[in-house]
Amino acid sequence: MDHRVRRDALSARLEDLSVDALLITRLLHTRYLTGFTGSNGQVLVRRDGALFLTDGRYTEQSRREVPDLERHTYVNPLREELGGFLDGVTRLGFEAEEMTVATRDRFAEALDDVELVPTTEVVEALRAVKDDEEREAIRRAQGITDAAFGRILEHFAVGVSEQQMSRQLEGLMIDEGAEGLAFDSIVAFGENAAEPHHEPAHRLLEEGDVIKLDFGARFAGYHADMTRTISFGAPAGEMKKIHAVVMESQQAGIDAVRAGVTGASVDAVSRDVIERAGYGDRFVHSLGHGVGLEIHEAPSLGRKQDEPLPAGAVVTVEPGIYIPGLGGVRIEDMVEVTEDGCVVVGTSARDLIEL
Repeated sequence: MDHRVRRDALSARLEDLSVDALLITRLLHTRYLTGFTGSNGQVLVRRDGALFLTDGRYTEQSRREVPDLERHTYVNPLREELGGFLDGVTRLGFEAEEMTVATRDRFAEALDDVELVPTTEVVEALRAVKDDEEREAIRRAQGITDAAFGRILEHFAVGVSEQQMSRQLEGLMIDEGAEGLAFDSIVAFGENAAEPHHEPAHRLLEEGDVIKLDFGARFAGYHADMTRTISFGAPAGEMKKIHAVVMESQQAGIDAVRAGVTGASVDAVSRDVIERAGYGDRFVHSLGHGVGLEIHEAPSLGRKQDEPLPAGAVVTVEPGIYIPGLGGVRIEDMVEVTEDGCVVVGTSARDLIEL
């Protein structure tokens, strides 16, 4: 991945931010800007370039992972050595949502001639648009997720527990090539599927249960996210109807996604299908969220999301209907936003599978 392009884009933002340099302290952003995967690393982004900073544990790792950038290994606390790299810097931006008040105060005391300027959602805005390599990594993660879904269907049987199937599913993703899990998998049987974020428990599978699976693999640091609702035997009549409504709602949302529309407008299109079917009060969450180096990141699809979607973003479309005591249905896919629509990531069928 061309990390220099990302750093250059960030450097170009410094004038708009009214700062001479920007100190990146969030580890995920350090990875995004440099490729560094260790547990301690910062980036000082200046108008004329950037500097990578870490401690002695990562001197050699950073030499390998960050070969295209000037590097400095600090021995003392970073705040005590940072001033040596701030010639000409009078206003230093920092990531306000990452740095604690106490840490900011310590930096302010050590850098008494430099004004510290809080910034928010600067790198996040860059990350919202994925480049070709990022989208390929997400596709690879989703391919692993699709393969695991196809295999897990063979393992459901009367008497297996949610926890057993969760472990099976996660093992299958690792077997298929995942470097790890995108998040803790949700496996919910029967009435437990009415909980949008149910934690797998000891509930045993019974004939006629719906099964809600929300899971994803991680590949090269990038996440996948998919939900399918299937049935073990013939489902209750209302659950079959609900599944059809959610499928229609999701397709309406997918059809509405394109660059330039707001997340709120896409949410409204999908939500309208569910409201017209009489289940509006049972769709209790937003329609979707961005996916990338984090499982939840910008941009989002929700009632208050008024920013236009950018081409190159990857977002989920995941409507759901949840009926306490009976069960619930959610269907979720990631889509790549394009100028004239979107492309669904993944190949798994969305129809109601009856095992």
